[in-house]
Amino acid sequence: MTMPPIRKIFMWLVVIFVLYAILTSPTEAANIGSNIVNILKNGIENIFTFFDSLLGH
Repeated sequence: MTMPPIRKIFMWLVVIFVLYAILTSPTEAANIGSNIVNILKNGIENIFTFFDSLLGH
């Protein structure tokens, strides 16, 4: 017996959920997307700041 491709099923569920969220409330979906981008941007900036201070720049 083989296991179903869990990763593929999970990815399809995520895509379907994202499309549903965008279609039902596009403004809220845009706000969430903007927040995610800001979180990632701040995280990358903090990592660069950490390594700059670690290296003494």
